[in-house]
Amino acid sequence: MRRRRFLRGLTAVGVAVCAVVATACAPAATTGAGDSEGTVALLLPEVKTARYETTDRPAFVGVVERRCPTCEILYANADQDAATQQEQAESMLARGADVLVIDAVDAVAAISIVQEANRYGVPVIAYDRFIADADVDYYVSFDSELIGYLQGRALVDALAAEPLPDGRRPGILLVHGSPTDPNSAELAAGVYRALDGEDIEVLAEYDTPDWSPDKATDWVEGQLTQFAGRVDGVYAANDGIAGGAIAAMKAAGFDPVPPVTGQDGELAAVQRIVAGDQYMTVYKATTEQARTAAELAVRLLRGEDPRTTAVIDGVPSLLLAPRAVGIDDVERVLVAGGVHSVDEICTRYYVRACGDAGLVEEAP
Repeated sequence: MRRRRFLRGLTAVGVAVCAVVATACAPAATTGAGDSEGTVALLLPEVKTARYETTDRPAFVGVVERRCPTCEILYANADQDAATQQEQAESMLARGADVLVIDAVDAVAAISIVQEANRYGVPVIAYDRFIADADVDYYVSFDSELIGYLQGRALVDALAAEPLPDGRRPGILLVHGSPTDPNSAELAAGVYRALDGEDIEVLAEYDTPDWSPDKATDWVEGQLTQFAGRVDGVYAANDGIAGGAIAAMKAAGFDPVPPVTGQDGELAAVQRIVAGDQYMTVYKATTEQARTAAELAVRLLRGEDPRTTAVIDGVPSLLLAPRAVGIDDVERVLVAGGVHSVDEICTRYYVRACGDAGLVEEAP
């Protein structure tokens, strides 16, 4: 587990940021000769997790467009392919990127990307996922161990609230994130801390390759057969994996579905929470995370010395606070916070459940 030393102070983010957007794998938009203040490169890892294209990218781009229209941004999404991300990074560096912001597909493979950026003299911001054993300049993310603890604690509380009628110990499955993502280990550490000393049996656990919901579904299906009648809850590392686990349990005839955790506050997960299929999610203000990374990138571009909130493995870091969200928190945290509207959540299929949850005045 990484040693953490938290520093005083908040991020100073009221600074100018730059951008002109380029689509993935296409030439970047450019200004006239001598007009551009510099170039920021943004590399995101995949599209299966909805937040990257629907939240992170537009928030990052929106800040840079407003703050510095003479600057330029190069953008690419690796679609969960580490080799593709390597090629994208090399291309961006060759095209003159002044700052590289990377959410790594594979944190080990990304070490070579950081080394290449170092050779160009380009500072690197590790975004969302830490890159260990590499000369990263800054890290912008959330406290992953705290997220795991919030998930684990919610699962413990859910199981304690409804003791099993036969008096046996509740059994759970742990469906972790990708083994190549350092955040997965941090999440797992938080879950283990929450489970420590609890009278709960971990039946089996699984590292989900590529955070794939489909692979999570396949694995959970097998465990439901192996541990028939003994699965009383599921730790799912994120909302995509939660959706996969829930699909497996529904296919196996579970009604209701036992408590399942999640992370990211995705719209589909919120709808599952309203419908009673998913117990909770952890909302991370990814919009603010992307804005913070964008503003940090421009500060580096301009040679400024940003303040940070923490140090992770010697890397100056900006960590944002996550929020646990269950059915009673949807309106207060997500709707009132402008994350998802009632209309987005309460589509025709979910209107009755929204009525029961108090999101709409009455169920039809």
